[in-house]
Amino acid sequence: MQERRAFLVIFAIAGALIVPAAITLRTVIHPVVLQVTSDNPTPLGYTWSLLLFIIPIGALGWWFACRPDLQFPRKAFWRTIVVLTPLGFLLDLLFGNAFFVFPNKSATLGWEVPAVGGPIPIEEFVFYLAGFMLVLLSYIWCDEYWMGKYNVRDYAATAENIPRIVRFHFASVALGVVLIAASVLYRKFLSGAPEGFPWYFLYLVCASLIPSAGFFHTAKAFINWRAFGFTFFLLLLISLLWEATLALPYGWWEYRPRTMMGLHIGAWSGLPIEAVFVWFAVTFTTVITYEVIKIWKALGTRALQAFFGIRKCIAAIRCSPGR
Repeated sequence: MQERRAFLVIFAIAGALIVPAAITLRTVIHPVVLQVTSDNPTPLGYTWSLLLFIIPIGALGWWFACRPDLQFPRKAFWRTIVVLTPLGFLLDLLFGNAFFVFPNKSATLGWEVPAVGGPIPIEEFVFYLAGFMLVLLSYIWCDEYWMGKYNVRDYAATAENIPRIVRFHFASVALGVVLIAASVLYRKFLSGAPEGFPWYFLYLVCASLIPSAGFFHTAKAFINWRAFGFTFFLLLLISLLWEATLALPYGWWEYRPRTMMGLHIGAWSGLPIEAVFVWFAVTFTTVITYEVIKIWKALGTRALQAFFGIRKCIAAIRCSPGR
């Protein structure tokens, strides 16, 4: 009950901030257009901007490395990074050119990685690695130190009665279906450009929906929701500074209109709503993956037994009468 209340408080805080911000931003009927006065207004801007992630990672990583008592979280941290980072790389390699365009070549080093539809700046791959690391390190710092009063101290004892980690969570699926349907309806009937399709939003919802549908029922009691809230709002603040004031106005990257929902924030250089939603999706997916890995290792069993309870099922069949 306490975990549910903390989970709902996050949405209450988000609503208290988002609703007045959205109303205020909607008053900008005629957005001011930035007038670029140089052919190269931000030399290596995208490259240098990655310090927004790298410097906090260095500070939090130093704190993490100096805590010998955090061996269990440290192992779960690296396993989470190994699981999630390739997914970010795969997004760029397969769909990067379908969702994004990088018009300002001078904002990057010029080193590019071959991908479907054309090469992608190497900064994109550094961003995915650094993004996952910053989300996770911020959450761990809050969970173990800043808001350590609210974390789960003994994972083995708390998890010992869990029959299996994978348990279907209907509310997550229902919410995902509603969000996807709403995005499609908005694109077709309200965006003014019905010929496109919100593929990027669909991807983000599925990226959050899949782990949530399978793991949220089990993981919700282990997630430090106060630490999650701090991490989410911190990353959202960095993202808005990064994208709304720098990346979009100076062409470090742009979003392909045909693959977006069509709901833009005019006051922020036409920032699509997906760019705001992505940080909730990333934070949620990262935290739930980290907690699930911790639960699995605390159970001390093989993956099939921990996630699906398969060994118990087989044992029950073997021991049933008549066999």
